[in-house]
Amino acid sequence: MKNLLITAVFLALTGCGMKEQTLLVDDFEGHLSHQTVDFGSGNGSQVNVEDSSEIVHSGKQSLKVDYTAVSGGYMWVARGYRLDVPQAAQWSKKPQDIAWKRYKGIAFYLYGEAKGAEIAFDIKDAKGEIFRSMITDDTPGWRRVVCLFSGFVSRSDWQPANAAVDRVLDFPVMSFQFEAKTPGKGVFYVDTVELLR
Repeated sequence: MKNLLITAVFLALTGCGMKEQTLLVDDFEGHLSHQTVDFGSGNGSQVNVEDSSEIVHSGKQSLKVDYTAVSGGYMWVARGYRLDVPQAAQWSKKPQDIAWKRYKGIAFYLYGEAKGAEIAFDIKDAKGEIFRSMITDDTPGWRRVVCLFSGFVSRSDWQPANAAVDRVLDFPVMSFQFEAKTPGKGVFYVDTVELLR
């Protein structure tokens, strides 16, 4: 009995045997289009989104992003709140109902082409400031991408006109978005966006 108690205490202290605590933010179920995803492009780049039931990590579908990126161009594919597309607010909980201080970061599953393309993952804070984390698509199949809040950097290339830019990530986070950065044509899929404790 004593050994069992010592083992239980050890597992509790080290976290061994414990399931990682997450909060599902977005699973991209339902119809994905201009009505439910805020996306667009400019300066020669192009992007389109749709739901995919062929390449899926969990549930019935994922978000498919088909793009052509050019040097000097830009694009965005966003979900969440305070966006130009009101129905893009499809999160499992409203931002103000999430205890953000309990979480250390955000994760999602990415299925790319494993060609080394750079993809920006941005989050918009409570004051409208956009913070960025960069990802390299270098793994075949689904992979889990983890972005700690401490690793996000305020974008220096562009911020919304109404953003209060102070380089401090102010919770709640209101939205997230993806942007393909490496010039060329490509496709990637995203599924299961979660907050991590």
